[in-house]
Amino acid sequence: MKLASRVSLIKPSPTLVITAKAAALRAEGRDIVDFGAGEPDFYTPEHIKAAAIQAVESNFTRYTAVGGIDELKDAIIRKLQKDNHLSYRRSEIVVSCGAKHTLFNLAQVLFEEGDEVVIPGPYWVSYPDLVLYTGAQPVIVNTREQDGFKLTPEGLERAITERTRALIINSPSNPTGSAYTREELAALAEVVLRHSMMIISDDIYEKILFDGLDFWNIAAVAPALKDRTIVVNGVSKAYAMTGWRIGYAAGPEAVIAAMGKIQSQSTSNPASISQKAAVEALTGDQQVISEMVKEFQRRRDYIVSVLNSFNGVSCLKPQGAFYVFPNVSTLYGLSCGDRKINDSGAMAEYLLEEAEVAVVPGAAFGDDRYIRISYATSMELIEKGLERIGNALMRLK
Repeated sequence: MKLASRVSLIKPSPTLVITAKAAALRAEGRDIVDFGAGEPDFYTPEHIKAAAIQAVESNFTRYTAVGGIDELKDAIIRKLQKDNHLSYRRSEIVVSCGAKHTLFNLAQVLFEEGDEVVIPGPYWVSYPDLVLYTGAQPVIVNTREQDGFKLTPEGLERAITERTRALIINSPSNPTGSAYTREELAALAEVVLRHSMMIISDDIYEKILFDGLDFWNIAAVAPALKDRTIVVNGVSKAYAMTGWRIGYAAGPEAVIAAMGKIQSQSTSNPASISQKAAVEALTGDQQVISEMVKEFQRRRDYIVSVLNSFNGVSCLKPQGAFYVFPNVSTLYGLSCGDRKINDSGAMAEYLLEEAEVAVVPGAAFGDDRYIRISYATSMELIEKGLERIGNALMRLK
């Protein structure tokens, strides 16, 4: 059977592949510790679930407006004003089936063949593929661990050409957990202002910041860029609502309208019940976030400390999200029996098969020297998984 050529431009999400493989091994009876999943292990808060139940009981189960109900748009508008000091109208908001869906629609609207999109690396696995699917080209700017895995103004300037259409900023970052300060964003904004390009600000981990660090969005830091910035966010990470599939974008009316047009011919509206739950998430009790972040920070401190105690491993302390990105490249070239570790893929396979711990190869994020470990799981499993990793690494000779 002949498939459309555009399918060959993209690959399955590596993180989902790892999660599926771990689940398959678990189904075979193996005791797999899964550090691959990028979703909170907490349950959706009760008041949010209650809002969804109320939506069902009141028969709010029909189609809604394609781009989301006004009640949810208004909740998003209030959230962006209160948290981010950004003002929008309903016509500048679109709600989609998760932030990934939002980003897909946005790429379809903005990019085409001949365009270039600047993506700092390490990057979330889907960014390059979302760009490639449109016929545009991702331009990866590799960042350095000594710079906190953050894009510098000099690095951005070197990457920009006459074909540059946009820059993608993800802060806090998946996979590194790095987060930009107000001053760092201001420096990047100075570069962007000298060029004709858009900014996609992926703020999905906005609420998961540690050590009292404040979140900043580049459009708030540099108001002159607001008309060239599309803010992408959702309720998945902050409210433990990954399965509810609600993401949203805020930006120029023409871009938002075009995204709505794309959505009208693909999914139509996000689930009506999920939209009601999202309203409650954004307007209800926010204390649940503080409690979750406090626990994530406790896990982060523990996992970074233990990883840095392993011979041959170094791990930068992340500022947000719920991932660590340890450098394991000094172990490349070592072996355990017939199994030789030459790259991050071989390391991830070794840890899964020999230690029964699932991690994601750093190559999937654009840097083969690292592996990604999610600590969105219980402390009990973190302790068990790290012990297994440590024992497996000691067997390498």
